[in-house]
Amino acid sequence: MVVVRMPGALGAALVVTVAPLTHAPASALAPDTRLAYHGSVAMTAGIVDVRLTPHNRGPRPVTAATVRLRWSAPLTDRQRLPDGCARAGARTVICGTGPLAADATGAEIALRVRLRGAPAEVHLDIDTAWRGDGPTDRRHHHEDRLRVLALDTGDAYAF
Repeated sequence: MVVVRMPGALGAALVVTVAPLTHAPASALAPDTRLAYHGSVAMTAGIVDVRLTPHNRGPRPVTAATVRLRWSAPLTDRQRLPDGCARAGARTVICGTGPLAADATGAEIALRVRLRGAPAEVHLDIDTAWRGDGPTDRRHHHEDRLRVLALDTGDAYAF
């Protein structure tokens, strides 16, 4: 677990935990591709702003990937999502990363969602839902699976 305190956060902390990734049989795995996501999340009165940037740490390019964002609280029925993102359940949004060259950074994905009610905190799980060309990362799977705790403070929590 990693705890990061942001300046001006009045004691608020970011908590990132790593969850295990289910492995496919070795015969079904293509050569490793290391995807990671970095960004921030902020919540005020049930409105959550997320900014994340995908990184392909190589060694192979990725033709496309989909990042899955799952909140611990349900989203309101109506959401205004950016191009490339779609609702995938009561608590889930998926967004395409586009192609990612090896050892390259993709375009930033920025979205704002509204949660039902106004929870005091929310967990946001971030992981790779799909890789277009099928490569997986058998050794560094912790890099593309994150859990971020955001408190209703308006402060940005970095991951």
